[in-house]
Amino acid sequence: MRRWWTAVAGAAGAALALAGCGAPAGLDGDLADDWRAMVTPTQFVPATGACHTVFADVGYLSGYNPVDCAGSHRVETLHVGTLSGSAAELSAPPAPGSAGMRAVRAECDREVNEALGADWRSGRLNLSTVFPSRQAWSGGARWFRCDVSEVESVDDPSAVPRTGSLAGALKGSSALAHRCFNPEIKKDDVEEMTSVSCTKKHRVEFVGVYQAPDVSFGQIDKNRLRIHKGCRTLIASYAKVPNDGDLEYRAGTIFYHPLEPEWKDGNRGVQCFLWVDRDLTRSVKGVGTRGLPVQ
Repeated sequence: MRRWWTAVAGAAGAALALAGCGAPAGLDGDLADDWRAMVTPTQFVPATGACHTVFADVGYLSGYNPVDCAGSHRVETLHVGTLSGSAAELSAPPAPGSAGMRAVRAECDREVNEALGADWRSGRLNLSTVFPSRQAWSGGARWFRCDVSEVESVDDPSAVPRTGSLAGALKGSSALAHRCFNPEIKKDDVEEMTSVSCTKKHRVEFVGVYQAPDVSFGQIDKNRLRIHKGCRTLIASYAKVPNDGDLEYRAGTIFYHPLEPEWKDGNRGVQCFLWVDRDLTRSVKGVGTRGLPVQ
């Protein structure tokens, strides 16, 4: 230690001494060139395709414990994105209802739908977003997670344990896809929708997701007729019947719109269902006017 200190403190003298005596074997006389280069620190970023047993409101590193998707879990991250532009310059992750949050939800919708093979709202699924903690954000983290869970039913958003990845889960004859139902209706209100096979007696069938107009949540009631008309457009396409004045006499409509927090974050996807006042024992997809006559 004393020689090291002397060499640093008396650099000129040390240089003269080395010049006169020569460097020992294996040394080149340069005291700094043999240090390893410093490794550039990198931010933690969660993995796409990771599964989790618990939900996360905030993406704390200490709580990041992914599990094998082949085992029991409740959440799967189907996309990890990166905030950019003005949203990345904020002092904290985007607030609910903000432009940054709406941009994140739009990207999650797009990427998750592609991963699933269909619109996530067309099945028993729920989509949520997770941002870094404020501490990680202050340190430069700008990622966001798009997490998807299987839920109990169209009426009950409670997550249920599952095994296997959700990638491609809505392709083909998926067990998660909304199909036929029997509704419990009281005083013109739908109390519950019970899922049944389309080959058994039923009165309701899912026909698709309608993108509602970009209005405030408080105006949904004022736009109910517009939403019903939007759902009728989907019925016409689904059943292969004319979208004309007779359509409302062929079938009624039931719709489920997003809850207020989701609506404020930009979710405009309305789940549309065809309803008839008689028992059906097959799907009405492509049945035409004979299969869905004016009543």
